[in-house]
Amino acid sequence: METSLHRAMKSMYAASEADTEVRLGDYRIDAIRGDELIEIQFASLSAIRPKIQALLKRHDVRIVKPIINRRRIVRQATAEGPVLGRRLSPKRGALLEIFDELIYFTRVFPHPRLTIEVPMVNVQHWRLPPDRRKRRRRGKDYRTKDYVLESIESTHELRTTADLLNLIGSDQLPHPFDTAQLAGHIECPRGTAQQIAYCLRQTGALDPCGKRGNAILYRAA
Repeated sequence: METSLHRAMKSMYAASEADTEVRLGDYRIDAIRGDELIEIQFASLSAIRPKIQALLKRHDVRIVKPIINRRRIVRQATAEGPVLGRRLSPKRGALLEIFDELIYFTRVFPHPRLTIEVPMVNVQHWRLPPDRRKRRRRGKDYRTKDYVLESIESTHELRTTADLLNLIGSDQLPHPFDTAQLAGHIECPRGTAQQIAYCLRQTGALDPCGKRGNAILYRAA
């Protein structure tokens, strides 16, 4: 089921209402603005990889990949019932989460016709109690009714490998650097830094340039 968040973002990016959900050959496009095709993707980028590869042969494509910055949880007992409570989730999203998606998209990005736009969005997450008939052990203690856009905190565009290097602040890292130094710089676990380095290497943003003990050394390509 399409969420209110998805509908709102389609309307924001389309030139007009008629330019949403447009059929183009074998594909349905979320929005069209001028000569640019716009795909708004909340699920994994890997799910639309074949579609984007096909569209890029003839079209400029913008993928809008929102990351939830702040989430306001709104609880109801029933879909039509009163609001039982609202609270702000302590969890916050981070721009570097985009690497969780790009690691499955390195055969597509970068591309001269492709832009990946990352809005950091604040949303309302409307929740209902779980369906007791379908609840599994250790399952979620709620069902999602809807996501509603509250605001957009910031927006970031990725077009080139230089844009990816800017995300990690590569100009502030030692030359060369290893993933332990990267982890310390961006304040993340070593495993996450290794995943980011792999992604940057596969997109051509980083080159391996030797070793320090067992650690691979990298430099900007």
